[in-house]
Amino acid sequence: MGKKTTSSWSSLFGLGCFTASSHHHHDGTANNPAPAPLPGRPSCNSDGGVMMPSPEDLSLSLAGSGVEAFTVEELRTATRDFSVSNFVGEGGFGPVYKGYVDERLKPGVRAQAVAVKLLDLEGLQGHKEWLAEVIFLGQLRHPHLVKLIGYCYEDEHRLLVYEFMARGSLEKHLFKKYSASLPWSTRLKIAIGAARGLAFLHEAAKPVIYRDFKTSNILLNSDYEAKLSDFGLAKDGPQEDETHVSTRVMGTQGYAAPEYIMTGHLTTKSDVYSYGVVLLELLTGRKAVDKKRPPREQNLVEWARPCLHDSRRLDRVIDKSLNGQYSTRAAQKAAAIAYQCLSVSPKSRPRMSAVVEALEPLLAMDDGIVEPFVYMAPSEK
Repeated sequence: MGKKTTSSWSSLFGLGCFTASSHHHHDGTANNPAPAPLPGRPSCNSDGGVMMPSPEDLSLSLAGSGVEAFTVEELRTATRDFSVSNFVGEGGFGPVYKGYVDERLKPGVRAQAVAVKLLDLEGLQGHKEWLAEVIFLGQLRHPHLVKLIGYCYEDEHRLLVYEFMARGSLEKHLFKKYSASLPWSTRLKIAIGAARGLAFLHEAAKPVIYRDFKTSNILLNSDYEAKLSDFGLAKDGPQEDETHVSTRVMGTQGYAAPEYIMTGHLTTKSDVYSYGVVLLELLTGRKAVDKKRPPREQNLVEWARPCLHDSRRLDRVIDKSLNGQYSTRAAQKAAAIAYQCLSVSPKSRPRMSAVVEALEPLLAMDDGIVEPFVYMAPSEK
């Protein structure tokens, strides 16, 4: 399905001194160093972090990956000088613009719409996350990972160029008031696609822990195919003789696994917990954390978990905007999968490949779903 050979991204630049600390803060504080492309291999700075590789090193490491190195001028042209009319939104890195690239812009580039992400030098994500994104997505190719088309590393500028995802984020479709409710079959399709993306990462030759699985990082193309984006917090999985990776706790409130919050121990099962939260959001139409709700309903997992393995209580938590248009059997099975993923014990959580296998048959279950009535005129004999 996808390209699974991936080097440890720290090993690509000999980053033995790479630390677990990060500039990604969710308390609103940022501590980004001034960008400075440095010649030669990266070296440790005084706090044990890593200096950026040179543009030449980065280009060499991505040779053969199909990822293009763009200039700032080329991306200005692609986005009509970062026109306000091309502005798509604000991500963890900074502003995102729609653009268009083709052969005229850069020889050898396939004509397509793209999303161009600028690293905001004052923003929440720093150069380390930018580099992680380039390296991970430069090496990993899969239908359910957003495709990195190219990057720009010029003077202080750091930009990323992705395939354009026409329908934006799952978060927007689930929680924005002006969005029409996603039908049951589409929710299942998205859940399966996102699960396939995670399973691919976890079962790569060198496993990758995504670490920031949430609805805003699941992007949808025009056919509602789900693709994972934003690899700034991704980590190489534990080596063969290790059980976990120890790291500073990062991620988003409401999605992080309890053992990760308590100990900083990160495994692929930490991602499985986060997946359970997103599956719950798809089932209930509620946010992982919603301070506007009554106190007992603010944390989605705490509120919904008691109903997930009780078929008589399940309809209390299923999204009312579905208007009953869903398969009861499929909803019960999906709820049982979410319940397993949200197990307090990491060992009790399923592997993502098992989640994919359990979810796929649910698409064929159509009890309780009433197809829209279409009048067919009788054909003339």
